[in-house]
Amino acid sequence: MSAVTFDTLKFVETLKKSGFDDEKAKGIATAYQGAAADQALLTKVDLELTLQKELTPIKMELQMHKYMLGIVLVGIVALILKAFF
Repeated sequence: MSAVTFDTLKFVETLKKSGFDDEKAKGIATAYQGAAADQALLTKVDLELTLQKELTPIKMELQMHKYMLGIVLVGIVALILKAFF
């Protein structure tokens, strides 16, 4: 998982401009930074690995059905050819 950079100084200065005092702004910035650090981000690689793991059994089953359908179609064609020739 990747980390997100967080500019606490800019965040504190924005809170101060909005009317918070220094101590409260620093407390809010620290709390937000702690909460944001606990979040896990999903990267493209993580998503691709998860999809690959989840879709592999489905792909295998579809491949099996494709071969089974091919065998059935060959049998039907063989019966049709036998009936007319």
